[in-house]
Amino acid sequence: MKKSALQKARATYQPKLPIVLTAPVKVVEGHATESVADREAIRQLFPNTYGLPEIRFEKNSNPAPGKPLNVGVILSGGQAPGGHNVISGLFDGIKKIHRDSRLFGFLMGPSGLVEHRYIELTASIIDEYRNTGGFDIIGSGRTKLEKKEQFDKGLEILRELGITALVIIGGDDSNTNAAVLAEYYKATGAGVQVIGCPKTIDGDLKNTQIETSFGFDTATKVYSEVIGNIQRDCNSAKKYWHFIKLMGRSASHIALECALQTQPNICLISEEIEQKNMSLGQIVKYIAEIVAARAADGNNFGTVLVPEGLIEFIPEYKKLIRELNELLGANKDKVAGMDNETLAEFILANLDAENVAALKELPESVARQLMLDRDPHGNVQVSLIETEKLLSDLVAAYLDADASFAANGGKFSALHHFFGYEGRCADPSNFDADYCYSLGYNAAALINAGVTGYMSAVRNLVKPAVQWIPGGIPITMMMNIERRNAEDKPVIQKALVRLDGAPFLQFASKRDTWAHNTCYIYPGPIQYFGPAEVCDQPSMTLKYEHKDK
Repeated sequence: MKKSALQKARATYQPKLPIVLTAPVKVVEGHATESVADREAIRQLFPNTYGLPEIRFEKNSNPAPGKPLNVGVILSGGQAPGGHNVISGLFDGIKKIHRDSRLFGFLMGPSGLVEHRYIELTASIIDEYRNTGGFDIIGSGRTKLEKKEQFDKGLEILRELGITALVIIGGDDSNTNAAVLAEYYKATGAGVQVIGCPKTIDGDLKNTQIETSFGFDTATKVYSEVIGNIQRDCNSAKKYWHFIKLMGRSASHIALECALQTQPNICLISEEIEQKNMSLGQIVKYIAEIVAARAADGNNFGTVLVPEGLIEFIPEYKKLIRELNELLGANKDKVAGMDNETLAEFILANLDAENVAALKELPESVARQLMLDRDPHGNVQVSLIETEKLLSDLVAAYLDADASFAANGGKFSALHHFFGYEGRCADPSNFDADYCYSLGYNAAALINAGVTGYMSAVRNLVKPAVQWIPGGIPITMMMNIERRNAEDKPVIQKALVRLDGAPFLQFASKRDTWAHNTCYIYPGPIQYFGPAEVCDQPSMTLKYEHKDK
């Protein structure tokens, strides 16, 4: 591949490892674990992999000789910066255990396993992708692994290649797949370990042991750079309100982190809106009043950060979406062949009257997106809904109805942005480069330890990398039962923004000042070379969450 000057320089970067992983390790078991909710149901679904202990690694002063390992790896779901470093860390880790170890990459996600599409990842291939963004080394996909036929078909190629361990790099749904696969292979005596790795820029895959998912740091720094650029332009022209939608369907971690980095005038947090039971009208009033207050001070400009999944947290629309999902899931065979007009008629005829009223309050384009567009998991495709445009149009209408706004010199002109894919494949920050490499190297240690159904976990992330603590947690520990496509399914519980958590409380203590004053911060681009305080800092979310640790 042709490389830029930056890529050539980055290729020489050697990611930092926890010092524990630089030598042979031994397993230290912690307490047995329980799932976060629905314990009996999860226990029954995962009898062979439930209740396993947390583990951590310590240096082993008397290691046994390593044996060659044949390992498979899958990139699953949406891209996140650092995926290539997970694979390079895994490769280096198994080669350190034994030089004859081999790594096979299944192409285009889980479907590659089922359809027997793969390549062997050699040193020459791996070296081309170290410290680069993207998932293009083997590609990714969103095929769900949930059927016995898929498991058995995958086992055929694993046995043909002599693969005894499979690493699935993905988000909550992908790691749910890993847990299901680990349980099946354990129950059937297939002799294949399954290890997960926490990936998602959304930041909603975390707990006390998984402090952050990889990619979050890089993506939020990319978005914050661009938000900072927009804010500088905004403060220069002084005539536009910029409504900026940010990725994060199920949680507002990205919006919150970017707000902490850039100090916009307004940032909506979906979890708070749900907790306060705020209607769409109340949200519009909140924004409009800040616009009017700034106008009164002669400031007809500002920035508004909007989480991608906001509409699913507004109570009246959350109720609507829940009924839509249930209706469409329960009648999936019936609606499969309907054209859009017939489907819309069917939905309106079968919805609760209150939900019909909520649907009709929305612009036709938004209503149709709620009714008709679903992702493979049956979820509303919120990224397609122009929430930022919807809010600015409603704010404009609110201000038009307020005669005092224009009379006092108020002007409202809105511009719109959606930052999503721009951050998913950026070259990883030093933090993500180090963290991802450590996760992969740690996954090799988990494989060598003989465990299955575990997620690679590296903790103590606000400290220098050499002090990070490697280990693993059972994936079942993170699971609960959720309603998906009108069925109860075991899934990893999403981690939402905690309104009592330090990052949100810090934001809440400052937002009134940011709203009425121009306090913008301009973070600038990610820096890869230079002092640690510029290049190696973790996200502000991590810093605030672990401030006293």
